[in-house]
Amino acid sequence: MNVNDAVRELRRKEKEIRKAFNRTLPRRIGAKAVNLVNRNFREGGFYDGGLHPWKRTRRQDSAKGAAGEYGPLLSRRNRLSRSSEYVAEPYKVTIRNAVEYAGIHNYGGRMTTHPRVTAKMRKMAWRMYFKAAAAPPEALKWKAIALTRKQRLDVKADMPRRQFIGPSRELREMTRKETEKEITNILLK
Repeated sequence: MNVNDAVRELRRKEKEIRKAFNRTLPRRIGAKAVNLVNRNFREGGFYDGGLHPWKRTRRQDSAKGAAGEYGPLLSRRNRLSRSSEYVAEPYKVTIRNAVEYAGIHNYGGRMTTHPRVTAKMRKMAWRMYFKAAAAPPEALKWKAIALTRKQRLDVKADMPRRQFIGPSRELREMTRKETEKEITNILLK
């Protein structure tokens, strides 16, 4: 092999490496990153140097039947967990979840809602009032909802952080391995 052949070979390898970073690697790493996010949902926590479990929900502690069986952030439809996707671009990949409540679950924080007070809600509040009659502070809260003249309520809640998307050691390690593997395959061809 002379110098001109070596230069041609190096340029061909350079083109292949550019193609890998433009197309192949972002797609492959994106798919594997979405798999890591899905694993976070299945395991009920966030992997970053090991599993960091999510805080249990009230539904898990109190609900009977199928509703209590589901872990945090999971339900029968699994809308949140099935909505993770990747967007591959040259030299980068973005993992995202387009569900409107994904951010509050991933980062935690305070949220405010304004539900309408309907006849059905008042009926449920009276039912909860009589059910909680043994616990006066709880019962008074339900009675207040049942008797309110407001058309809408101001409900504030603190959501604990249950991270499922974000940088982690496992993601960095997987990215490094995939990149090394792809470059090695190109150079050894």
